[in-house]
Amino acid sequence: MNIVKTLITAIILVFSIVVTAQQKYAIVIHGGAGVMSKEKMTEEQQSNYAAKLNEALNLGEKMLKEGANATDVVVKVINVLEDSPLFNAGKGAVFTHDEKVELDASIMDGKNLNAGAVAGVRDIKNPINAALEVMINSKHVFLSGEGASEFAKKQKLEIVPNNYFYTDSRFESLMKLKKRERERTRQDNTGTVGCAVLDTKGNIAAGTSTGGMTNKKYGRIGDAPVIGAGTYANNKTCAVSCTGHGEYYIRLAFARDVSALMEYKNLSVEEACREEIRKLSELNGTGGVIALDNEGNIAMEFNTSGMFRGYLKSSGEREVAIFK
Repeated sequence: MNIVKTLITAIILVFSIVVTAQQKYAIVIHGGAGVMSKEKMTEEQQSNYAAKLNEALNLGEKMLKEGANATDVVVKVINVLEDSPLFNAGKGAVFTHDEKVELDASIMDGKNLNAGAVAGVRDIKNPINAALEVMINSKHVFLSGEGASEFAKKQKLEIVPNNYFYTDSRFESLMKLKKRERERTRQDNTGTVGCAVLDTKGNIAAGTSTGGMTNKKYGRIGDAPVIGAGTYANNKTCAVSCTGHGEYYIRLAFARDVSALMEYKNLSVEEACREEIRKLSELNGTGGVIALDNEGNIAMEFNTSGMFRGYLKSSGEREVAIFK
């Protein structure tokens, strides 16, 4: 009888451990990296950014506790940031040289390496939603411009006039840049948003959404919608979302390289992100990266003075920060 009781107790213990392991989750987000001054950013501004980052994290945690899939969480969390004028994505996106807003986004599912992306869209309210639809409802990975908008309409996504994205602060940034006759300044490009998630089923996903670079010309597209540059996810290694000067991230195949460093050199997710940021710095590129591995370990690395960022874990560990 004692043997039977011991056996039952052992089975219950093993079952409890398995259930607990399955319920592990983690989420990490960013709202852009760049040149930021703690002295020039008011306490109210810092509070507003922190509140929006916390709102996004809270929604993600609620969904994860309810058993939502990683890709669904990525989309809904990014929606919170896209709908806020604080960030360079969706409502608060920067302007092109022609005084229009052109948006890019991508998403990747680490379970099956499926991915979707859109670029140069002007009328899709939430580009990350369009990226998701490309991933799950098309044979393609990457759609752009009018074709992406036509596809989004067929998927019954919300379409808005381009002036929906207008904000005074972004328009003023464009006017200042035009006056100085410069292509870009680091301060005007902060605000790209991204999210990486480990769900309770053990699957990971990542997504990124952006308005790109202030005063961009000729249909310029950065790293955010490019799978392997600004976004990558693989259950074997990690989920990654990047923010910064996109041309450098494309040249480095930055997000995929983080995964490769983990897979082939057995680096931790934090070590891999730190190494990739080192490579970025060697090229004189600026920006940051968020990532998590399949165990929920978090990385948030950047070579600028600040990055809007935050994460939480099922263990209760949590952080929201702006400056180093």
